[in-house]
Amino acid sequence: MEGSFSVILDQEEDYRFRVDFGNSDLLVDEPPPLGKGSGPNASKMLASAVANCLSASLVFCLKKFGNPVEGVKTTAAGTLIRNEKGRLRIGQIDVEIRLNADYEHLDRCLLQFEDFCVVTASVRAGIPVSVRVLGKEGDLLHES
Repeated sequence: MEGSFSVILDQEEDYRFRVDFGNSDLLVDEPPPLGKGSGPNASKMLASAVANCLSASLVFCLKKFGNPVEGVKTTAAGTLIRNEKGRLRIGQIDVEIRLNADYEHLDRCLLQFEDFCVVTASVRAGIPVSVRVLGKEGDLLHES
């Protein structure tokens, strides 16, 4: 699956852009006072990309072992900080994946799923990303 990818952004108004992924569109915008908040901004998109990649990687592993996987709920929270020049940066992304069932070979998946997440591994080169996986009762199954 090596190669390249691209997306196209067309400005609609001020800070609002329509993102063309090739098979679907998404409206992105900055929150007020810059934009109108009519869609997620780039920081939320980055957090959602990390959360989606981790979730998909864990689901892939669980399904590989024959588990029927449904109803996974993932939350990503970002922390904004200011750098030495006073510019806003994403200082941390915390991801929590909640499973709603017991799965066979879960221990094996928890040992390796983060390594297969392209986005998280790339982002971690510059932004700390913490990950927690919770069981159906809210018990902590994995933390990194």
